[in-house]
Amino acid sequence: MRKLMFYCQHILGMGHLVRSMEIVRGLIPEFQVCFINGGEVIQEFPFPDGVEVINLPAIKTDSEFQSLQVVDTSFTLPEVQEIRKNKLLEIFNQFQPDIFMIELFPFGRGKFKFELIPLLEQAKASKKPVKVVSSLRDIVVTKSNRVDYEEKVCKLMNKYFDLLLIHGDPKFYPLAETFTRLADIKCQISYTGFVVQKPPIKPILAPEEQAIIQSDHPLILVSVGGGRFGHELIDCVIASAPILAQKIPHHIQIFTGPFIPPEKLHNWQNLTANHENISVSRYTTNLLSYMQKADLSISMSGYNTTLNIMTTGVKAMILPFTGNDDQEQQMRAEKLEKLGVVKMIQPQELNSEIFAAEIINYLKKDHNMINFDFNGVENTTSLLKKLIPQPQVV
Repeated sequence: MRKLMFYCQHILGMGHLVRSMEIVRGLIPEFQVCFINGGEVIQEFPFPDGVEVINLPAIKTDSEFQSLQVVDTSFTLPEVQEIRKNKLLEIFNQFQPDIFMIELFPFGRGKFKFELIPLLEQAKASKKPVKVVSSLRDIVVTKSNRVDYEEKVCKLMNKYFDLLLIHGDPKFYPLAETFTRLADIKCQISYTGFVVQKPPIKPILAPEEQAIIQSDHPLILVSVGGGRFGHELIDCVIASAPILAQKIPHHIQIFTGPFIPPEKLHNWQNLTANHENISVSRYTTNLLSYMQKADLSISMSGYNTTLNIMTTGVKAMILPFTGNDDQEQQMRAEKLEKLGVVKMIQPQELNSEIFAAEIINYLKKDHNMINFDFNGVENTTSLLKKLIPQPQVV
C-alpha cells in the first residue's frame, strides 16, 4: 500500500487540523497514513480508525501571531524545537513515505522552518523516491512584505515540492487573487474543490444533544471555532439573549471551543444559568448535526465553518477574525455576503440591542445556496494516487 506522511501544525484555532483530518479520512482506504500533529492535543477530537497519529511536543502562538509558545512549560521553546526536529527526522526514516504532505507550508508556518527544512532536505536526499506535496486552503494571508514573501515561497516550492493542492474552487476565489506569483511556481498545481466535513449517518448523541437536535423548537447555534478568539461575539449573544427571549421562540446553543480559558467558560455558564433560552457548552463532535438542525448559525468565518454553512444551507451571520491584520476571513465573508449566502457581522453591531434586532430581521429574510465544487476530499485522493500510481518497491 502507498505510504503517506502528513504534517499539520495548528497554532491558534483548530481549522487546519479539521481540514487535514477530513483529507486523511478520504486517504485511508488507499494509503497507509502517518499523521503528525504539531499543535495542542484536543482530547475529544475524533481521529478515524486506521491512521497512525503522532503528537509532537505541542507549540501554539499568541493571538497576534507574534511569538511561538510551548504548551508544556516544563521545556523551553529551543528545547522543544530541537526535540521536534529530531523526532520528525526519526519518524521519516522509520516510516519511509512515498508521499510527504505538508499543510500550509511554505505559504504559511514560516516559523517552523527549523524542523521543516531539515525534513525536506531528508526527503530530497532519500534513496527511496519521495513526492512532496503542499496542502493549501483557498485564500492566502496577505503579507505586508508581499514581494519578499512571495519570492521566498516560490523558491521553496520550486526547490522541494512536486505538487501544490489548492483546496478551493477557482470560481469562488482563485489563488492568484491573494498570491500574485502563482505562475512562477514550476511544480504541478491543482485545485481540488473545497474540503468539506460530512456528517455521520448516525451521529452518537449525548441525551442533552439528542433533546436539542431532535426538538421541534427553533435553534440558534453559536460557535467560535477553537475558542482562542471570538469572545466578544459570545459576550454579545449572551447580552442579547434576554431581549430575544421576549421577541422570538428559540433556544440558543453556544459552543465556546476546546481552547477556551476555563475561567471564561465558567463565567459564561454562570451568567446564563438562570436563562431558559440559552446554553453554553465547551465542545461537541456533532457540530454539523446542530448546524443541520439550526434556524440560524452565528459564528466566525473560518474555512471549515463557512464550508459547513454552505453545504448545510443554514442561514448564517458571520464575524471575520482580523487579528494580526489577517484579512483571510474578511475576504471570505465579504464575498459570501455579496453572493447572498450569509450576513457579515460588523463590529459596531456587537451591541445587545442592535444585535438582537439584526438577528430578528435576518431570520425574516431569504438567503442563497450556491453549489461550488465540494469534492475536495475525493479529488485530493485521486490526485495523490496519480502522483504515485503504484506503491514503490524498495
